[in-house]
Amino acid sequence: MDTYAHEWERHELLGESTLAELAESVIFREQASIQPSHDDLTCVAGGPYDGTKQGRTIQMRMTTWAGLILVLGTTMGCTPAPDASPSPAQKESEPAPAASPTTDAPNTILAPAPATPPSSAKTTVIPPGLDVQTAVQEALILAEPGSIVQLEEGTYEFQLGLSLDIDGVIVRGRGIDKTVLNFQGQEAGSEGLFVTSKNVVLEDFAVVDTKGNGIKTQGSENIVIRRVRAEWTGGPKETNGAYGIYPVSSVNVLVEDCVAIGGSDSGIYVGQSKNVIVRNCRVEFNVAGIEIENCHGADVYGCTATNNTGGILVFDLPDLPQQKGHDIRLLDNAVFANNTPNFAPTGNIVATVPTGTGVMVMANSNVEIFNNEIRGHETANMLIVSYQSTLLEIKDPDYYPYAEAIHIHHNTFGVCGNKPGGERGGLIAAIAGSPLPDIVWDGIVNEARLVDGKLPPESRIYIRDNKDTEGEVTFVSIGGAAILPNPAEAVVTRDLSEHVGELPAIEPVAIPGAAQ
Repeated sequence: MDTYAHEWERHELLGESTLAELAESVIFREQASIQPSHDDLTCVAGGPYDGTKQGRTIQMRMTTWAGLILVLGTTMGCTPAPDASPSPAQKESEPAPAASPTTDAPNTILAPAPATPPSSAKTTVIPPGLDVQTAVQEALILAEPGSIVQLEEGTYEFQLGLSLDIDGVIVRGRGIDKTVLNFQGQEAGSEGLFVTSKNVVLEDFAVVDTKGNGIKTQGSENIVIRRVRAEWTGGPKETNGAYGIYPVSSVNVLVEDCVAIGGSDSGIYVGQSKNVIVRNCRVEFNVAGIEIENCHGADVYGCTATNNTGGILVFDLPDLPQQKGHDIRLLDNAVFANNTPNFAPTGNIVATVPTGTGVMVMANSNVEIFNNEIRGHETANMLIVSYQSTLLEIKDPDYYPYAEAIHIHHNTFGVCGNKPGGERGGLIAAIAGSPLPDIVWDGIVNEARLVDGKLPPESRIYIRDNKDTEGEVTFVSIGGAAILPNPAEAVVTRDLSEHVGELPAIEPVAIPGAAQ
């Protein structure tokens, strides 16, 4: 998140006022985080304010004085023009409705369904050009609920990040490989596009080479990201942005038919959110292809994860506002050959992911993994671990670090384990031998919950009805070796009979309006 935000405020802005006048009354206030008002709107860059005489607020996210100077330069060019025609970079067409799914799930408070777009709502069309930075951000500021910002085929060059805080807006391109938002020359902003509003649809464009994250949504409800590509075109590098597609602290999230390439943390990351669907996406050459972190209710299906360090991760971490991740389903995914060397910056939690990991579950409960193809991983096809295995100190008194109630069934595994990667992979191999089996469990349990040496039935790990193209499905528990003073004393078990059984199927995440 940006360290600073600058809010422009004008309390008695009259109809004939211009942005130049507004600039004279700017109040700069540094704040550690952004809490934008979805109701506050503003005036036109390149035209007059045409709203009521009541005070409104303009909020612009800036991180450097260079960005501020650019915007001030734009505002000083505004002049009163009550009958001004649209700027050359913009054309208007007939109204179009917003497409915004809502959803329903246990323990989830839903946002109200989006209202019917007002009859005055229009589509703003912005072709590529010399001043797309101003034109696109202006359109996002001036958008009204139900309106569409249409980006045409071609490449758009940006120097600053873009932001949207108006509800019910569609930002649409002409295709995932046809409309390209290029941030290679980005000088300021932590994201390419930052969204903090509700009932938003982002579709049919690409965001490439951002300085930080590709697309971030925060505090959103009913957010759809569809047929969007987030990519760092120079290949896997530690200096790439962390996250390609990055919804966080949101409710009712749909990410579908997207592509993410080159993230130094995760290609597609959904964190601290409720009611999530990630489907039919392709992730390559990221550290984590897809990461579901601290989420309550998430489905990941129909996705292809290959050439990442780890294919699909389901994590729960301490020191975050939403914890105890649960009710996660991974199904019908192709997860193969995720053997790209880990290029996460030092200190990042995904820097602990061994190169050559297919699926990794850390400290979540009630996770169902089924009908997936998982093969060709140098460390293991699947890792089930507690947070303690990271050897990081836990300071959060409310954090529950154990992986419990994991149900693994009807998957197809393939060859794996011939070249364990990283310190964790090396430790597992030293204890369990090589090649490593399909499924590796660190064996760490909450001893306070044991009854006759076992977890309660509803909290155990169950493995059933899987197959391996190389023969029998293989398994090992390394007996909590990671936290033992002498790992060599760990009791290693390979007996799958201890894990016979099943858990009730997790209910699918349902988002009304999103076909299942």
